[in-house]
Amino acid sequence: MPRWKALPDELDPQVREFVEVMRRVVDRAGLSVAAVADRTGYGRPSWERYLHGRLLAPKGAVVALAEVTGTPVVHLVTLWELAERAWSGAENRHAHGAAATAGTLPARALPGRFGPPPAPLPSGGGTPGPGARTGGAGRRRTTLLLAAVVGAAGVAAGAFFLTGGRDPQTPGVVESPSPSAVTPRVLPSGVRCGGSDCTGRDAETTGCSGGLAATATTATVGATRVEVRYSRACGAAWGRITPAGPGDTVTVTAGSVLRTGHVSGPGATIAYTPMVAVNSADEATACAVLASGQQGCTP
Repeated sequence: MPRWKALPDELDPQVREFVEVMRRVVDRAGLSVAAVADRTGYGRPSWERYLHGRLLAPKGAVVALAEVTGTPVVHLVTLWELAERAWSGAENRHAHGAAATAGTLPARALPGRFGPPPAPLPSGGGTPGPGARTGGAGRRRTTLLLAAVVGAAGVAAGAFFLTGGRDPQTPGVVESPSPSAVTPRVLPSGVRCGGSDCTGRDAETTGCSGGLAATATTATVGATRVEVRYSRACGAAWGRITPAGPGDTVTVTAGSVLRTGHVSGPGATIAYTPMVAVNSADEATACAVLASGQQGCTP
């Protein structure tokens, strides 16, 4: 039985080549997916997705894979950059295609919402019914009457929406907007959380890392680099330290919320925390406490 499943047919050629190279790197090192996860510090579910073409590996995972397998980092990162551009382009094309499809409904798909259209007024040559006004004066009166009705309806509707449907004469009533009126966060394709929903969750498995994340602030503790990683798309931040070893700890703090991360297993060289929700990267601080006793935080 082959070790790897066939990659999806719709996968971009650049992404396909990158995934196949990663598979060969893992095979040459004689590692299982579980061993790769333990040694790189990225979870096994994440590596299952990376190596089966369901999710593009983030740059940090690619660098970690190169380090634990002795593969030239430049080679893997170059292939990753090409794959990342292809992956982002495919997502953009998919989004534009979905928007275009949604916009192709013909105008006649909207009938009936406000009832059937009014029947046309009789034109010249028709016979007016009993009691119908005739002549220019009658038509002018009819036009003025319709304009007055429409104007009154517009004023009433405006007052209704401005007052939230309450009596505009009621004094001292100030209403807050309904929670349902708040516009929800629009998440990019593949992202599984946003804002407070991300707190305590893994940046890799939720799709918040990779090309959607960037290092906001850094500090150095001994030979270890401490980072605040921030994803604007997810509205969340997390702490990361590299290289990391057994006994090293990293924390991220935003206000009163704190999350802690440790090295995931033997051979791992990266440790990162679960996420915390933030409005901007400035709200988060990452700290490292090393097994040697050294410690320090980002600015």
